[in-house]
Formats: sequence, C-alpha cells, structure tokens
Amino acid sequence: MSATLGEGGFPPGFLWGAATSAYQIEGAVHEGGRGPSIWDTFSHTPGRVAGGDTGDVAADHYHRWREDAALMEDLGLGAYRFSIAWPRVQPEGRGRPSHAGLDFYQRLVDGLLERGIQPVVTLYHWDLPQALQDAGGWPARETAARFVDYAEAVFAALSDRVRWWTTLNEPWVAAFLGYGSGEHAPGVRDHQAAVQAAHHLLLAHGQAVRALRAIDPSVSFAVTVDPYPVSAASPAAADQDAARRIDGLRNRIILDPLLLGRYPDDVLDDLGRVVGLEHLRPGDAELIGAPIDVLGVNYYRRLVVAAGPGDRGGAGPWPGAADVVFVDQGRPRTAVGWEIDASGLVEVLARLRRDYPPVPLAITELGAAFNDEVDALGDVHDAARIRFLDDHVRAARQAIQAGVDLRGLFVWSLLDNFEWAEGYSQRFGLVHVDYPTGRRTFKDSAHWYRDVIKHGGPTDGA
Repeated sequence: MSATLGEGGFPPGFLWGAATSAYQIEGAVHEGGRGPSIWDTFSHTPGRVAGGDTGDVAADHYHRWREDAALMEDLGLGAYRFSIAWPRVQPEGRGRPSHAGLDFYQRLVDGLLERGIQPVVTLYHWDLPQALQDAGGWPARETAARFVDYAEAVFAALSDRVRWWTTLNEPWVAAFLGYGSGEHAPGVRDHQAAVQAAHHLLLAHGQAVRALRAIDPSVSFAVTVDPYPVSAASPAAADQDAARRIDGLRNRIILDPLLLGRYPDDVLDDLGRVVGLEHLRPGDAELIGAPIDVLGVNYYRRLVVAAGPGDRGGAGPWPGAADVVFVDQGRPRTAVGWEIDASGLVEVLARLRRDYPPVPLAITELGAAFNDEVDALGDVHDAARIRFLDDHVRAARQAIQAGVDLRGLFVWSLLDNFEWAEGYSQRFGLVHVDYPTGRRTFKDSAHWYRDVIKHGGPTDGA
C-alpha cells in the first residue's frame, strides 16, 4: 500500500459524503412559489408510479432540513450532495428567479457550512419545469438555453459559498427512460425524442460550464454519469456485437462527447439506421466537451447481454437494439432486483482511467435498496446494506491502489425517499424515514458509515 494512503487505505483529504435529490426528499411542492415539474405531473398520473405515490411530501426535507443537517453532522459527513429544484427557482422554467426558492437553498448551504459540511450542488436531477416540457422539453434545443439561464441564476446566489458545481445527474436516464421507454417522467415513448433529449442535455451541460466558468473560474465544475460495465454472454460474434451496441447506447453515447468532444462513429451509424440525426449541429460536440474538473460516477450494477432471435418491438430505452437480451448471472440481488457485483465498480473506474483523458473522479452515488424495518426496540438492522457498501467501498479502494484518481465517495442515499417510478416501495437510505410521521432513525448502516468516515475507510480485514 502506498505511503500516501491513510489508515483505511484512502488518500488524505478523501471526501466522504452522502447524496439526495430535490424531488425525492423535499416535499412542499406548492410552497414558496414553486411551480410544477414533470415529476409532479407524472406521479399524479394514474398508473405511472408504484402505489400511486407522489413526491408531494416525500421526506419533508423542506421543513426538516435543520434536523437533517444535524444528522449529517452526527454521521461525520465531509460533504453533502443535493440538487436544486429548478421549478422552485424558476416556476415557469424561465424569467426572474424566485427569491423564496433561492432563500431556501441559501439557508441550507449556510447550515451545512456552519456544521463543517461541504455543499456539493447538482443543478439538474430530472425535475424539469412542466412549462418547459409543454414547450417541447429536452427534445427541443431551446431547453438547453433555458438551462443556462437557470444555472446562472443559481450560481449568482450561491457561488460565493458553493465551490463544487455539478450540471446534470445521469443524463442517459433523463433522456432514455424519460423519452424513450417512458418509465420516467415525462413518460414519452419515442426513440427520436430520446436521442434528441440526450444531445440537448449534454449541450446544456457544456454551455453551462462555459458560461459559469467565465463568471468564476476558481470553482470546480462537474457532471455526473452512470456508466455500466457491459459484457457479452459468450464469445460468439453476435453476442460480442450486442455488447458493443449496448455499450455504445448506454455508455459511449454520453462519455465520448463529454470527455472526447465527439460522438463514437459506430454509435452514430447504429442510430442513423433508426432515427434522424438532424439535431446534431456543427460545433455542438466541441461545446459538449467543455473541460470539467471532476467526473461524477454513479454505480449500481453490471449488464451482461446476448443477441436475441430478432427485434422484440416496443419502445424501450435501446434505439435499434430491441433484439438484445439481458442475461442474469445468478448473483444476489437488491430489493429492486439488481444483481450485486462490486467488481463492476473497479471495472468502470479502470475504464475511465484507461480510455479517456485524465480527469479526477468521484463516486457520486453508491447504494442499494433493501427491505428495511424498524424493530420493536426502534432499531433498523440492515446487514445486507452494510455488506453491499463494505464490498463496494473496498472495490473503490482497490481502484485507488491501481492508480485511479478517486477523490470522494457519496452514499446513496442519506434518507429513505421517493424512489421515482418505484415510489416509496424501495428504501435506499442510511437513515430510515417513517413517512406518516417523518421520524428519522439511524440504520445500522449509518453507524457503520460513521466508523468508516472516522477511520478513513474500512479497517477490519485487508
């Protein structure tokens, strides 16, 4: 082990944090002048969200943020990653920002700093103002321009105290689940719209980074992606090509323009057979590839794929690849049904180091849902989550030892919350939330994480 690594195997100054997003925890959807987002509309549409759940109250963080900040301090967090609700700042997605909306985030940031916790802001975590969706949403190029205006308004209010800014969270999900499969808001099932949305999200990122860096080049700018390791189920040529296509549609379509300033030729060839590419304009890729200071990496699972017997139809999130079959590996699963594979995290981080120009990395989401219950003594024993997190934190340490420039790790999530289309059926939090009362309870995993932070990594075993 390198002499520069601390007791727990992580470098000095490594940032230990936890993460949330606005619509998933804030609630108070009608307070402070907040306008509706696509997730308000989507969650109130019957049949869209499990159990008919909505984010109207969620974890009530809007009213209980002081209590939540105290929990963060008790955990020993060095940083807290949260998102700004665009419709709380600009109810119609454009125009003069709401003072009430900005004041909420200013109070939150000040409260974090008072507790020695670094605020890490995400400007967009999927809650597009409904008014902008009505005007065309992310498939419309104009939405990227509106995002830059919004970003500048938030930056003007908070950049004197917030030094780490993330433009987007998981643009692939926002585009291909929101506009391709329709599983997420706004619930559109149109591959053309999904491909356009992905491009305009990336364009919004690049334009915002350039605009904000021109205002203050001393702060750090980032974007958060969610690359999956993609493996072929066999050496057969058809399976290998299936893996190439899914890797292109899942990973390289996002990573290459962000980090290389160009789209992969094979991905454009594949897409060009099924959708139009007229929305791509000269110079766009260079704008998207604006230099960043940190790349956020969310990691949840591996994909293993094989070629199927033919196009199975349906929209889905895979333009031109509806024939591909996703193969189970028989691994243990989380409550969401995702197979657990910590080795995939090492693979993702190593690939980013190998295939792309050097950029510091941070694991901006790492977590799992399990069926957590409060026992008769008021405790939550979530041993499965501890095993999951421990394995993945050790995988992150392995990547660092192999030379990956990893600067921080944020557990998803701080609180149990509204888990998008799964509603309140899936609990990811270190802190259990009793939704009827709002009561917060540290799970065993919160105590485990507090010890990891204290020691700078897992210290038992090797």
